Amino acid sequence: MYRVLVSSICLVIVLITSVSADPVSQVSDSAPGYGELGYTLPAIGSYSLPPLGEAANGVVLNSQGKQQGLYDLFADSYVLMAFIYSTCNDVNGCPLSSHVFYKIKSAMKRDADLASRLKLISLSFDPEVDTPAVMNLYSNNFRYAGSAGEWQFITTASHQQLQPILQSYNQVIQREVDSSGKASVGYSHVLRVFLIDPEKRIRNIYSVDFLHHDLIINDVKTLLLQETEQGQMLKAAAKIPGPSQLSKPGDYKQGYEQEDYVTRSLDLEARRGEVADLLGIANNPPLGLPPVPVPISNPLTSEKIALGRKLFYDRRLSLNDTFSCAMCHVPEQGFTSNELAMAVGIEGRSVRRNSPTIYNTAYADLLFHDGREQTLEQQVWGPLLANNEMANPSVGYVLQKIRGIADYDGRFEAAFDGRGVSMETLGMAIASYERALVSGDSSFDRWYYAGDKSALSTSARRGFELFTGKAGCSACHRIGEKHALFSDDQLHNTGLGYRESMGLLPETQPVVVAPGVILQVDRAVIEKVGEPPPTDVGLYEVTQNPSDRWKYKTPSLRNVALTAPYMHNGTFSTLLEVVDFYDMGGVPNELLDPLIRPLGLTDRDKQDLVAFLQSLTGSNVDTLVADAFAAPVGDVRKGDPSWVHGSEVEVR
Repeated sequence: MYRVLVSSICLVIVLITSVSADPVSQVSDSAPGYGELGYTLPAIGSYSLPPLGEAANGVVLNSQGKQQGLYDLFADSYVLMAFIYSTCNDVNGCPLSSHVFYKIKSAMKRDADLASRLKLISLSFDPEVDTPAVMNLYSNNFRYAGSAGEWQFITTASHQQLQPILQSYNQVIQREVDSSGKASVGYSHVLRVFLIDPEKRIRNIYSVDFLHHDLIINDVKTLLLQETEQGQMLKAAAKIPGPSQLSKPGDYKQGYEQEDYVTRSLDLEARRGEVADLLGIANNPPLGLPPVPVPISNPLTSEKIALGRKLFYDRRLSLNDTFSCAMCHVPEQGFTSNELAMAVGIEGRSVRRNSPTIYNTAYADLLFHDGREQTLEQQVWGPLLANNEMANPSVGYVLQKIRGIADYDGRFEAAFDGRGVSMETLGMAIASYERALVSGDSSFDRWYYAGDKSALSTSARRGFELFTGKAGCSACHRIGEKHALFSDDQLHNTGLGYRESMGLLPETQPVVVAPGVILQVDRAVIEKVGEPPPTDVGLYEVTQNPSDRWKYKTPSLRNVALTAPYMHNGTFSTLLEVVDFYDMGGVPNELLDPLIRPLGLTDRDKQDLVAFLQSLTGSNVDTLVADAFAAPVGDVRKGDPSWVHGSEVEVR
C-alpha cells in the first residue's frame, strides 16, 4: 500500500504514467474526462434533468475533524459529490473524479454565478486510512485552483458510520487483499458522481463514461437557468409562495422504518426572526377569511399584541420557569406539535389530547377539543393552571410572579390604559396575540375566491369536487361564498373516541424499535409495560349528557398539511390515514354521527383529497413563524422572584 500525496497538478500525470510506460496509449485508453468531449453538448436549458430520488443525509467529519451532517455541508447549494479514497491508483477511478473536480473548480474561478451556487465534495470510504488530517493534506493538492470552501474533502469516524451512507447512495465496495488474505491493498468499486440540487434531490449520476467537466457544468447551468426561469414565471403570474420553508418538524421521522434512516434534526441556529405587522394582518385578513371578530371589551392594539406575544413565549409563566405556551403550540410546527401525538407538559407530565393549532383560532366560537370554553380571554387560564401543563397553583400566584419580573414593568399599564396585570388583562393580552395569527390566501383561495384558474393543480381540483360532493367533507368543514373557515364549530362523534374508550384495538401492534427493525408486539405486553390510555369521553365530560359521549370539535382545515398528527388524540400521522378512516365510515357505535358513513373512495380519490387538503396552506405562514422566532423566551436570570429573590443567578 502506498499513499498518493503530491503538491501540484503532477498528481494526475503521475497517476496516469504509473499505469503505463506509454503515456500516449494510456491517455487514449482513459476515460473521456481527461480529454475533449467527442460530441457537441445540447444548448444550456434545452433539456431537463428530472429528480432521480432524494439524496441521503449522514454523519461525516470535515478536514478539521469536526462532526457535521451531509445536509449541513450541502446547505442550499447545488452539490457535486464523489466517493473516493486517497490511495487509489486506478487512473479511471478516484483520480478521474478528482481531475474532473479540479477542472470544474478552475471554471468556478472564472464564473462567479457557478462559484456561488455549486459545491464540490469528495467523501472517502476508507475511514481507517483517510483520517481528517490525511484528507486535509490530500486537499492541499488542489487549493491553488480556488478558495478551499468550494471543494471539501471529508471522511467518517468509522466504517459503521459510513455504511448507511454507502447504502443510501447504492455504493458497493469490496476490499482487496494481498495473497496472504490479510493486508488491504485497496478497494474495488464503481465510480459514481452525484449532482444534487438545493432541495436535496439527485438530478444526475455520472459514471466513468460520462464524467466530464464540460458535461457537468452544462447540467449545472441548465438547472440554474431553469430555476431562474421558474422564479420569473412565478413572479410574473403572481403565484403564492410554495410550501412553507419554516414550518417543519424538529426532526423528520419519515422513513424511520427503513434501515438507511438518518436523522435530519434542524439546527436551532437556523431560526431567524423578523417582526411582522400582526395588527395590520388582523385588520386586513388574507384572502378567503372574513373580518376578525374582536370583542368590544378587548379591541386589538399593537401594544396588546406585543405584550401577548411576549407572554406566549415566556417560560416564566410556568411553575418552574421551564414551559411556555409555545412549547405545545410550536410556531414552526403549525402552532401545534408535529412530534407528539398527545402533548407533554411541565416535567414531562402527559396530557391526554393533541395540541390544537392556534392558526385562525380567532374565528372559533368553541375552544378546546371538547368545546368547554367560549373565548380566548378565558381559555388561556386553562393551561396556565392545569397540573399537567404549566402547573401554576393559583391565579394569584401567576399574577404575583409577573409583578415581580422587571421586564414587565409598565407593559400592562401601557397596553391597558393604566391598568396593571390582572386575571383579566393577562387573558386579554394573550388572546390579542392569538387573535392576530390569521392565515389565508392559500392556493385554494386564489383559485376559488380570486378566480385564478392556474392556482390549483388538476388533482386538487378533483379533490375539491370530492370534498364538496361524494365524500361529503364540506358538511362539517364548511366553505362559504365569500370566505371559508372549514369548520362548522360543532362537535361530532366519529367513533374514534369510542374505539379508544372500548379498547377496540388489534391483538398485536407494529413497533419500530430501531431504523429498519419492526416487531409485532402483543397488546398484552404493551399494556403491561406502558401506561394505560387515559379515559376520554369528549363533550360528555363537560355536559354530563350521555348523548354527548365521544363528541369532539370539528377543527378548521386551514394549514392542515402543517399540523400533523391528526384527531383529538393525534392517532393519525398523515392526511392519507385520516382520509382512510373516514372512507371506512369511522367506527360504528350507537351514537355515531349520521354524517359519518362509508364513502367508497378509490385510491386516486384519496390522493386527490389529500392534494386538495395540501392546497389550504396560507401564503403568510412564514411571516407569522418568523415573527414568532423574533419573540424572547424569558430569561430566568432576569428577575424571577420565585427563584432569585431580586438577585441574578448564573445559568450554566
